[in-house]
Amino acid sequence: MEPSYAPLSESCAKALGDKAYDKRKIASQEIEKMVIEFNNKNNTVQIRKLIEVLSTDYATSRDPNRRKGALIGLAATGLGLGKDSDKYVNELITPIMNCLSDQAFNVRYFACESLYNVVKVARSAIIPYFPELFAALSRLVTDSDQMVKDGSELLDRLLKDIVTESCETFNLEAFIPLLRERMYVKDPFARQYVISWISILNAVPDINMVNYLTEILDGLFVMLEDKTVEIQRMCENTISQFLKSIRNDSSSVRMEETINILITHAQSLNELIKSIAISWIREFVQIFGPDVLPHASGIFTAILPCLEYNVESKRSIKECAVFVNNSMMQLVSSKELKSQNMSKIDLRSIMEVLSQYLTHNSMHTKIAVLKWIHHLFINFPNEMSVHASSLNNNLLSTLADNSDEVVLKSLCVLAEILSSQDKKDLDDFNKTHYRKFLLSLLNLFSEEKLILENRASLIIRKLCVLLNAEYIYRTFAEIIAEEVPNLKFASTLVRLLNIILVTSTELVELRTSLRDISNEKSADLFQCLYKSWVHCPVSTLTLCLLTQCYQHVSELVILFADVEITLELLGELDKLVQLIESPIFAALRLTLVSKSNNCADAQYLAHALFGILMLLPQTEAFNTLRNRLQCVPNYWGQLPTDERNSLQYKSGIDFAALRAHFIERQKAHRVQRVIQRKRTVITPDSI
Repeated sequence: MEPSYAPLSESCAKALGDKAYDKRKIASQEIEKMVIEFNNKNNTVQIRKLIEVLSTDYATSRDPNRRKGALIGLAATGLGLGKDSDKYVNELITPIMNCLSDQAFNVRYFACESLYNVVKVARSAIIPYFPELFAALSRLVTDSDQMVKDGSELLDRLLKDIVTESCETFNLEAFIPLLRERMYVKDPFARQYVISWISILNAVPDINMVNYLTEILDGLFVMLEDKTVEIQRMCENTISQFLKSIRNDSSSVRMEETINILITHAQSLNELIKSIAISWIREFVQIFGPDVLPHASGIFTAILPCLEYNVESKRSIKECAVFVNNSMMQLVSSKELKSQNMSKIDLRSIMEVLSQYLTHNSMHTKIAVLKWIHHLFINFPNEMSVHASSLNNNLLSTLADNSDEVVLKSLCVLAEILSSQDKKDLDDFNKTHYRKFLLSLLNLFSEEKLILENRASLIIRKLCVLLNAEYIYRTFAEIIAEEVPNLKFASTLVRLLNIILVTSTELVELRTSLRDISNEKSADLFQCLYKSWVHCPVSTLTLCLLTQCYQHVSELVILFADVEITLELLGELDKLVQLIESPIFAALRLTLVSKSNNCADAQYLAHALFGILMLLPQTEAFNTLRNRLQCVPNYWGQLPTDERNSLQYKSGIDFAALRAHFIERQKAHRVQRVIQRKRTVITPDSI
């Protein structure tokens, strides 16, 4: 009966399991000669029987020396078969690969060595088994034993050479999932192994790895976080290679999936990852142009926060973000493709992102957001109209921002929204949108004292430039007269509006219009303003002086006998004297020496100014006004006054009704002040 170890000789079978390497080596040499002889005679039966003995009796033995003998014997078999080893690849490598996970490190090392020898002769015949080989090697590169690692690296280099030269038969489709699966391990050696394979395959001219970029790009970005500098460098180089390939030929890129990966990683806290991701987005915007517009909301999410960076280490990130932002804006407003681009934009998702970043900490981010909203309203007013109402509250909140630039840009956007809503009816002073907005603005002033004190003047002046100044003032006056129950707040608003009216350069045209009180339109505006200006007596005087209603001023000054003279009122009178001395009231001062209208206006004005003089304590303002009046010639009081000669009379305004309204409002203010004083002296315990 043939022994179980046949066709091995008894001495060879014994030496193959010896603990001495030299004896196993001699046995392997005998096996190699035996296999060469069998192969020359085409004795496949004996060859397969030999492989079976090595695979079952030795490779699965509990004795590690016999397992080592199996490995060296299988390697010798492969070497003996030479180029014919491709017929026995499965039988040869299966038992060897089982030993790659052996508990004994020296067995694992010899398995690497054995597999190396078999693969070296089998070459492309091992391609069908590549997935199993790759999986095994991905474990071996993390082995605790350095010898095993070294052995696996030799085998890995050989496999790369074979795959590179056999790329036509290499099943890349099946390999990519294996590659992707191992990209998320945290072991640095495994990561290095995976990156090296990606880099090698990407360097093969006949393999287009860009086709599979979406499968591996996320993993590459994840590995950029590795603390090992070498891995970071390898990742950067590999990612750079991919980008170079895309620049040369972008036809293979699955742009939609790829840009979503980039958007995700552009939001990373890791500066390196963020920088590379945003630089890719910049390239994609340049390469794919309008095709990136469906992803605009995601791109904004990625780049808008980067606009705040002002440290040197993040300068390149900010520059990239600025470039992307500007490029996207150009794409949106491209005249040639405007309608086509609009169909690609999801305005709802874009506006969600922009609204979110309106409350961002960074001034630069908020300004960019406001520019985008303004840009969209200019280019797509009809489509943006549905977002107008939801934006108003958010935009109003930005008026409290510390940055004047943010406030001014926000006002530009608000003005554009209002204009786009009412372009068909610019002359209608009952516009719902305008009135609603200005009412919201006054409510904001009422709720936010700091905005009222620090920003209200800037806001109103800017709105008067952006919109119709006359309408702004008319609407404010109507709201104050009809919808502001708090008389003290109404007085504060009037005081603010009045000082802007008579001093700001933005309202020079409105002042000019009001001076022509004989004009029906100007007279109507004056009456509208007057009905709310009466909340502040000195502001009422100022308005009447501006509009040259000097007779009415002289009558109002007498009524100040019934007005409570407070320090606040005296301070306002002081400022009024300063205004009278300013260039804005040069025409008023010249009226004092004018003989036109039979000196009627000159006499009424002088009477009014003397009345103001009598209200003032003997302060610097008193001396200033007294000195001015001393320059008035005596002739004005020598001629009889005929009110029909005055500019006021020619206006056709019912000043008696206005006077009655002034008295009524001042009475209401006195009543409210009395009530307020009572409240301040009543203690909670006595209620």
